[in-house]
Amino acid sequence: MTSTTNTKKKLIEVAIPLEAINAASAREKSIRHGHPSTLHLWWARRPLAACRAVLFAQLVDDPSSDLEKFPTHEAQEVERKRLFGIIAELVKWENSTNEEVLERARAEIRKSCGGELPPVYDPFSGGGSIPLEAQRLGLPAYGSDLNPVAVMIGKAMIEIPPKFKDRDPIHPGVKDRQFYRNAEGLAEDVKYYGEWMREKAWERIGHLYPQADLPKHLGGGKATVVAWIWARTVPSPDPAFAGVPVPIASSFLLTPMKGKEAWIEPVVDKATKTIIYKVRHGGTVDELARAKDGTKSGRGANFVCVLSGTAITPEYVKESGRAGRMGQALIAIVAEGKGGRYFVEASADHEAIAFSTKPSWKPETALPADPRNFWTIDYGLTTFGSLFTDRQLVALNTFSDLVEEVRQKAEEDAIASGLSADGVELRAGGTAAKAYSEAISVYLSFLISKLADKGSTICTWDAGPASNKSASGRSARVATVRVTFGRQSLPMTWDFAEVNFFSSSVGALETVLKTLATPIQYFGSSTFQMELTSLGSGAPTR
Repeated sequence: MTSTTNTKKKLIEVAIPLEAINAASAREKSIRHGHPSTLHLWWARRPLAACRAVLFAQLVDDPSSDLEKFPTHEAQEVERKRLFGIIAELVKWENSTNEEVLERARAEIRKSCGGELPPVYDPFSGGGSIPLEAQRLGLPAYGSDLNPVAVMIGKAMIEIPPKFKDRDPIHPGVKDRQFYRNAEGLAEDVKYYGEWMREKAWERIGHLYPQADLPKHLGGGKATVVAWIWARTVPSPDPAFAGVPVPIASSFLLTPMKGKEAWIEPVVDKATKTIIYKVRHGGTVDELARAKDGTKSGRGANFVCVLSGTAITPEYVKESGRAGRMGQALIAIVAEGKGGRYFVEASADHEAIAFSTKPSWKPETALPADPRNFWTIDYGLTTFGSLFTDRQLVALNTFSDLVEEVRQKAEEDAIASGLSADGVELRAGGTAAKAYSEAISVYLSFLISKLADKGSTICTWDAGPASNKSASGRSARVATVRVTFGRQSLPMTWDFAEVNFFSSSVGALETVLKTLATPIQYFGSSTFQMELTSLGSGAPTR
């Protein structure tokens, strides 16, 4: 018996233009406008440019596989260089929806695959980069994942947009164009109904988000609050001040920006056993350094009582938290007005308003007993609900209730705009009024998830750099709020920033909605669809 060896190789087995792929992948990290990563957080999301290039190189034959057409090494190199040129154009972010560039790539795939575009299946699709790029190349895309969040991200990127591509929006507002490409109409509706949801929420809970009164030296008048800065508190361990709540804050620094320095100073009155938090501007190097350390004393949960100088040990903090004696005190307000950003002293009225409301529902699901990644449990914060203030929970509950109202309103508007009232749901393959309204609600559910990421007590205030210029000479980032999932764990926070969901700044619904709606318009460029199904509930389907 004689054996034959198949020497046919794909391009990826021989060579690919790594420099072009790496450059495009690196650049992608700085792209936020329209990038799928802004749709919803997912860990270890693969670069789109790399996925697109690898899919192409896996399917296209290397020139050495066709010796009749490319008999010499030189001829093969010339052809390989031509294919590299296609990849170099294909990986550019600007060409993500360029049909001319994409069709050139599809033509090469057809030539190497018997005139057809073969299917691609990703069994652990995660953030959906591989199925998305397969779909962009015209390949029938299949995928699955064990995590339901990954499944929904995949559906939102790959399955839903093609169902409603090239449609005008259905909302009753002004439409400034005659034709909408890809999922632009869907993106427009998501933005419209998200704004409608914000307006209705403001009518119901806007009184919980008052404006800040600016002092005379800041020009006076009112300013919209960007965030309230809170410090967790425990009772003073000193018997002389027993029961008096004292701050355990990792930092009192608001901004070290040169010429705009601002920090919080706790002013203590031992006679009355009270603490008032003053916002100071300017300051010496030593004052700013002390402010940066808050009431910390070394690493971990080691603090100092501002009333007596007594050490507050990690064991004492844990004991206080487990016993329900850990509280919170408002220590500063960050506001924004015509003159820019202001740091305003804490207000008793603002603190009272924050404490004046209670949520009708609170998530009581226990946090995982994993002390390596869930640090809050040791300090008495043992449920998901305990990671939010009451005001945050009231707001998130309100937004959640409004999603159902949006679904009903959008279905009525869709019928009024001419879509069929067939009653077929999205999951049943519907494409008319009911399915469309459900599609909008999927994205607005993502909106609430993103707001929760920016609106918990794990979010801390990032004071930013001391210079307004980075090492490259560009404008440096400004002070802002860190999100809950800055890493793949839930750390314990000692001071935190509660964003105003109704401002127009960091963490606000208006700002988050833009990052959500923008990428939707880039989806649905292919007529191929993909349905993701959890592996636990059946086989993947298309």
